[in-house]
Amino acid sequence: MNWDAIFSFTNIVALLGHMMLAVWTRTPRTFSIVLNLAIGLLCLTYAILFVLLVSNLVDPGKVPGAADPNLLDYSIAGLRPLFLSDAGIVIGWTHYLAFDLFVARWIARDADATGLGRIAQLPFLFATLMAGPLGLLAWLIFRQTRSRSDD
Repeated sequence: MNWDAIFSFTNIVALLGHMMLAVWTRTPRTFSIVLNLAIGLLCLTYAILFVLLVSNLVDPGKVPGAADPNLLDYSIAGLRPLFLSDAGIVIGWTHYLAFDLFVARWIARDADATGLGRIAQLPFLFATLMAGPLGLLAWLIFRQTRSRSDD
C-alpha cells in the first residue's frame, strides 16, 4: 500500500475542507459539503484503512525491528508498535484530520451564529487546522469571555 499517497490525499481533503470554511460563502450547502464530502471522506478512509490493518490485509510498513501492534492493549507500550509503522501514522493522522475539521466546522457555525465576522474567525480556524485542541480551547475561552461581556 502506498502510505505516502494516502497521507497526501488525506491532507489535501482536510486542507480543502478548511479552505472552504475560511473563504467560501457560508451557506447550508457549504457546511453540508464540508461535513458529507470532506469529513465523511476522511472518516471513510480511516475506516477502510483500519479494517485493512486490523485484518492484516495490508503491509503496515513497520519500522525494522518494531514489534507487531496489539490493538487490544491500550497502553503506551501496547500502542507504540502501531505508531512505529507507516499505517499507524497515516491512520492516526487521518483520525486527527477528521476530528479537527469537524471541530473547525462547528466553530465556524457557532461563530456565524454569534455574529462574529469572518476575519475575526480566521485565527481560531487556523489554530484548529494546525493544533486542533488548542484552536478549540481558544474558541471556547473567547466564546465564554464574549458571552460574559454581553451580559
